[in-house]
Amino acid sequence: MTEDILIQTTGRAGRIRLDRPKAIHALNTGMCRAISAALDEWRGDTAIEAVLIDHAEGRGFCAGGDIRMLAESGASDGAEAREFFREEYRMNHRLFNYAKPVVSFMDGITMGGGVGISLPARYRVATENTKFAMPETGIGLFPDVGGGWYLSRLPGRMGQYIALTGHRLEGAECLALGLATHYLHADRLEEAKARVAESPGDIEAILDDCASPAPDARIVAHGNAIDRLFASDRLEEVFAALEAEAEGDEWVRQQLETLRTKSPQAMKVSLKLLLDGSTMPTFEDEMRQEFAVASRVVQRHDFLEGVRAVIVDKDNAPRWNPDTPEGVTAHRIDTIFAPLPDGEAWTPG
Repeated sequence: MTEDILIQTTGRAGRIRLDRPKAIHALNTGMCRAISAALDEWRGDTAIEAVLIDHAEGRGFCAGGDIRMLAESGASDGAEAREFFREEYRMNHRLFNYAKPVVSFMDGITMGGGVGISLPARYRVATENTKFAMPETGIGLFPDVGGGWYLSRLPGRMGQYIALTGHRLEGAECLALGLATHYLHADRLEEAKARVAESPGDIEAILDDCASPAPDARIVAHGNAIDRLFASDRLEEVFAALEAEAEGDEWVRQQLETLRTKSPQAMKVSLKLLLDGSTMPTFEDEMRQEFAVASRVVQRHDFLEGVRAVIVDKDNAPRWNPDTPEGVTAHRIDTIFAPLPDGEAWTPG
């Protein structure tokens, strides 16, 4: 067990509470294993009728994964990074297929790994504090933990836009896009959790009763532009579309400037991930592919350089290689996506 997570039971509910406040509850390998173990234990426990996932002390729900560890491992043999991804994706897969209802409370920062433990839940609660994003292309990574599955199923080209730009969504926007099922003010969360724990059979009615009208979802106003400008699965064509309209539209210019700061390799990986994810037969297949991709990307230049620039040195001046979309060849992408040999491939465990 780990000190970074609290596993509890309250009433008829199992409670999973992230408790690593100094890291905004970013997941590490021990936390992933502890969550999987709790889910396995509760699966056959008739006294537990639902599972609640939230955070204990501190701000934010979950800022992602242990990026520094991944980079340090990637700079050597990558073994520790692969072990983390293996355990994290097994936890994601358990949550996705869990028979008992799961409620996730995305109160505050919900990014990367935090998205991975939120979106598999049957009920996903956003608040006025929610800041939801998959910002991985900014550090040379890609939206994993099922990102290829979830983002490819958003309306229009919204998933491609979120994956490429790392755009940060507010709670109301999460509700409008279907990423959240309910919108509650933060001061109603404890009441909702207590009522759900006592009456798990009434989860939907309880959340409906505690919900508040959400503010306007600002992202919706840009939906048509996103569908048009991010229509292609070829990164070069996305850039061309943005460049054609950037001069006369400030919002378009901002999106173009944002993409110019991201890793071209990571953006091409992300587009292929969503293209494949849209027709992936099962979530298990999605996790298997994402593990193969993550195992390779974590040891490549762009991830190590992205972590250096954004997290270690904080100069925010990564030197991508290749530094243009044209420089990232189809052969490079095919190599990253190639299936792993049977003895190395991901399995549900």
